[in-house]
Formats: sequence, C-alpha cells, structure tokens
Amino acid sequence: MSERHQNLAIIGHVDHGKSTLVGRLLYETGSVPEHVIEQHREEAEEKGKGGFEFAYVMDNLAEERERGVTIDIAHQEFSTDEYDFTIVDCPGHRDFVKNMITGASQADNAVLVVAADDGVAPQTQEHVFLARTLGIDELIIGINKMDIVDYEESTYDEVVDEVTQLLKQVQFNTDDASFIPISAFEGDNIAEESDNTPWYDGEILLEALNDLPEPEPPTDAPLRLPIQDVYTISGIGTVPVGRIETGVMNTGDNVSFQPSDVGGEVKTIEMHHEEVPKAEPGDNVGFNVRGIGKDDIRRGDVCGPADDPPSVAETFQAQIVVMQHPSVITAGYTPVFHAHTAQVACTIESIDKKMDPSSGEVAEENPDFIQSGDAAVVTIRPQKPLSIEPSSEIPELGSFAIRDMGQTIAAGKVLDVNEK
Repeated sequence: MSERHQNLAIIGHVDHGKSTLVGRLLYETGSVPEHVIEQHREEAEEKGKGGFEFAYVMDNLAEERERGVTIDIAHQEFSTDEYDFTIVDCPGHRDFVKNMITGASQADNAVLVVAADDGVAPQTQEHVFLARTLGIDELIIGINKMDIVDYEESTYDEVVDEVTQLLKQVQFNTDDASFIPISAFEGDNIAEESDNTPWYDGEILLEALNDLPEPEPPTDAPLRLPIQDVYTISGIGTVPVGRIETGVMNTGDNVSFQPSDVGGEVKTIEMHHEEVPKAEPGDNVGFNVRGIGKDDIRRGDVCGPADDPPSVAETFQAQIVVMQHPSVITAGYTPVFHAHTAQVACTIESIDKKMDPSSGEVAEENPDFIQSGDAAVVTIRPQKPLSIEPSSEIPELGSFAIRDMGQTIAAGKVLDVNEK
C-alpha cells in the first residue's frame, strides 16, 4: 500500500469501454481476488466468451449495484507503485455530474476513454466540459478499442487530433493531457508495452497513472469545519461535531462559527474517544469551545479561524449544470441548496449567461430560462444566512447540489461570494 492517494474519475461516452477498462485495471493490479476471476472465467467460457472474464467481473458488479447490493470498496480501489487509487465510478452521466459536484467523489485527475472506431461522441464533449468546469487538472486520454481498428497508427492520430481540438475548445490546457493507444479488452499498453503498437513509444497507462502529480492535501488552506451536529455531554458541555475539510485545528486556537457569528477558544479536541492536540483534513472530530452554548450554534454552521472566518453570502454567483427539471427554471425559482452540511432555500435571482457544454463558450447572455441539460452562470440569494466559499479558493466548500421535488435538479460550484 502506498501512503499517497488519488481519486481517479474514469469518464467518457458510455459505449467506449469504461467498464472494461476499470475491470482491466483492477485485474492487472491484483485488486480483484483470484477466486472471483476464476468464477467469472468459468462463466465466461460456458457462454463462449473466454478471455473476457475481467469485463465480466465488472458487468456483474454493475448488476449488483443496480440491484442495490453494496459492493465491497476493494473492487473500486487499486494500487500502483506510487498511489492507492479510488475509482470515482461514473457509470451514468447524471451520477458523474452529481458525484463530481457534490464532492461525494472529488476526483483529482481523470482518464478519458475514447473509442478509436468512434472518436469524439456527445458524452465525450460533455464530460470534458464538466471535468474542466469541476476542476480536474490532468487528463490521461486512453484511445481504446485499438484492436478493432487493427492497431492503425493513422486512425489513432486522427482521434488524437479530434480530442485535442475538443480540449482547446473548452480551454483545457493540452499540456496537461497525455494520449495512449490502448485495448482494455486485449490489455494493450495497460500494464505492459504492446507489440501491436510498435509505432508508439510513450508511457503505458499504469506508468502515466504513477506519474500523475500528487494532490496537495488542503492543510495550507484556512480551517473550515462544517458542523454536522451539536451535542451536550455531561462534564464537558457543548460539543459540536464535524469533519475537517481544510486546514488544521489546534487546541488553544481562536475560532469563529458562521453564519451564527459566535466564537471562542478551542479547549479540547476529541477523535475516536481520545483527546488529541490537533486535527487535520478528513478527521471527524468533536470539540469544545469556551463560552459556546448548545443554542449558539447549529448544523450547517462552519467553524474557521477567528482571524480568517468563513464567508457568509448575501448573494453569490455560481456555475450550475441542470440535470433534470420537469419544466424550465426562471429567475425567482427558490429550491433548496445543499452545501456541505447546510440546507438552505435560495432564490435564483438572475440567470446571467447560458454556456454551451460542447465548447464551454457563452451561448447566450441573460437568457429568459434554462432547462435540463443546460449549463449556466446564475446569481443566487440565500433566504437565510449561508456560509459558502468560492470554489477557486476553497473547493471543498465551494460546491453544492440543488434539490426540489425529492430529486437533485442541478449542481454547481461557487464562482464569487458577495459577503454580508
């Protein structure tokens, strides 16, 4: 196991071989237990599909997922020499958008799968646009299904050109993109160099994954700790509980809770029922602050340093992607925004511009409405105080989901906060 970790999104058009690639990566890194492979190998051979056992593994996992069976997370993790990877699985387009934006699975980097026999498809464009919108830095592009096009270098070059054009359209820095000819089905250029592509002398996929830049742990950002619950514990008093998103909390720190606008000195920090002197990003903590009572703070507050307190928005501008809405969204619409642990009704005050998801360009200024599938920049007014941060400064507190009628309507990230 490596000490270093990456969340990796596997994106691209649904029929371009994403599941097969995930299966192949798990298989080649020994992340799927041998007995599971054996079982599928027998099944595959009975059905006359020998050699396809790892794709089978993935199909069966996908079916189990659809039946609501929880899959052992090991199936979604694999390790290389450099990193432990968690695959941010993006089976459906909507799930990808939702997971990426709500931060359920903030991917650091992504592998874009593009089939050599098909090239750029509509979902390829949208996923690239979303990846850029949501802050994915490095893209590894696997030109897949090379076996179907007889490993032709000219076909590979055409697809590389096509994808490069697409990246330029959405202002993705092409220096941060690397292209690899692969066959997930046959295993070409995944774990070892393929004799079928003598014309290619670049990195194979596992090498490219090893060479991804290490994500910076957000310890150098200011402390931001969204409050999940507030307890009263005899002998200690009021104990807010939550997970540190960024920064570090030390005993003795002066902190501020926003939007409740109260503060004090951290007396104790507890983690796993033990007192600790400090806590870091990812730690779930309970802590006690001098002078803070049970009724002073609530779920949805964010704790930060007294001298760099969490922002409270009078209004904020955000980029949103509408996933599903039965009709159209116009100015004045007031759904519930879910941001970190807060749930606040917010009014979309104005729709400032509609974006073209296939190019990332502004498609229309001040449109009258937006609907399913649209990406837009909007100005939002929370109906009660909400602490939220620009995504460019503190991405962990800069994304949100918009819910209404029992479903996620849209998701977005904060561009700019106009503070109270």
